[in-house]
Amino acid sequence: MEILITGVAGFIGSNLSKGLLERGHSVVGLDNLSQGFLLNIEEFKDHPKFQFVEGDVRDDRVLDEIATGCDLVIHLAAFKIPRYSDALDTLLINSMGTKVVLDAAVKNKVAKVMIASTSDVYGKNPAVPFSEDSDLVIGRPEVKRWSYAISKMFEEQLVFGYHERHGIHAVALRFFGGYGPNQHLTWWGGPQSVFISAALDDEPITLHGDGMQTRSFTYISDHVDGIIACAEKDDANNQVFNIGNTNEITIRDLGMKIWKMIRPDSKPKLSLIPYETFGKYEDVQRRIPNIEKAHTLLGFKPKVDLDAGLRKTILWQVQRRRALGMETPDVPIERSLP
Repeated sequence: MEILITGVAGFIGSNLSKGLLERGHSVVGLDNLSQGFLLNIEEFKDHPKFQFVEGDVRDDRVLDEIATGCDLVIHLAAFKIPRYSDALDTLLINSMGTKVVLDAAVKNKVAKVMIASTSDVYGKNPAVPFSEDSDLVIGRPEVKRWSYAISKMFEEQLVFGYHERHGIHAVALRFFGGYGPNQHLTWWGGPQSVFISAALDDEPITLHGDGMQTRSFTYISDHVDGIIACAEKDDANNQVFNIGNTNEITIRDLGMKIWKMIRPDSKPKLSLIPYETFGKYEDVQRRIPNIEKAHTLLGFKPKVDLDAGLRKTILWQVQRRRALGMETPDVPIERSLP
C-alpha cells in the first residue's frame, strides 16, 4: 500500500513508519517539526519507499498534493493536553487539521482514513476498564485539560461523518499510555519521559496531585502492531478500537520503579506538585482499557511488559540525550549488557 502518515517525525509516526516499511509498504510522511524531530526518522529517511515532506497538516494545498495516489491515510499529527499553555492550539490544530486531512482523502479517493484518538476521551467515567462502548464523560469547559479530549471526540465524530457521507472507510484508535524510543523528552511525551530524565539528573521526580492515580502504559511496538493490524485488516473498517496494555500501575509506583532501575542504590526522590499549579485542573483517577474487541477482530495482544519496556526506553533515552549533547551518567542497565 501507499500510505500517508501525518506527524511522521513524532513518537508514534516514526516508529509506525519503520514498521510499515519493513512490511513492504510505501510511506509518505508529513511533519512541520514543531514537536517531531528529524533525528526520529534518520534511520529510514533514505529508504527507497519513504518520502518526507515538511509541512503543516492544516495546509490544504500540501495535503492535496501528497494524498494523491495514496490508499490509506494515518492521521497522527496533533497537539496534546495543554498543561503549561492555553487550549486554543490544541482545539484548532486538532479540529482543523483533521478536516483538511479528510477533505484531501475524499478529493483523492483514498480508501481509508485512520485517526489517532486517545484514552482521555473516557474522561471522568469511573467505570473501568473502558470498552469502546463506554460513556465519554468530560468535565467543564473552563477546565482546559479537557480541550484535548474534546478535540479528539470531535475528530472521531468527524471521521465517521465523512464515512457516512462520502463512503470513505474510517478507523479511530484510542491509545493508552504509549512510551518507548523516539518519545518526546518533555511532558509532551508522558510521565515516563520526565521521570527518566529526572532520575538520570538525580533530581526529584515530580508527581501531580498525590501520585495515586493509575494508568496502563503500552510499549510503542505494541501500539505499532495494533495500528498495522487496523491498516491491513478489513475487519477494522468503520470501527473504534482501544489499543493498549491492560496492566495498571499508580504514577507514584511508576516513578519509584524508574528511579530504582536507574539509581538502585539510592532512595527515590519524589516531589508532589499540587493540581492548583496548573490553574483549574481535573485529573482522571483510573484509566485502563478493555481490549477484547481489538483482540477478537484484529488478533491484537500486547507483548512487552512494563519492566522490559522501561529498560529499553531508559537505554534509548540515555543514548538520545548523549546524541543531543546532554550530560548523562552511566546507568546499571548499560553495565549489565553483554
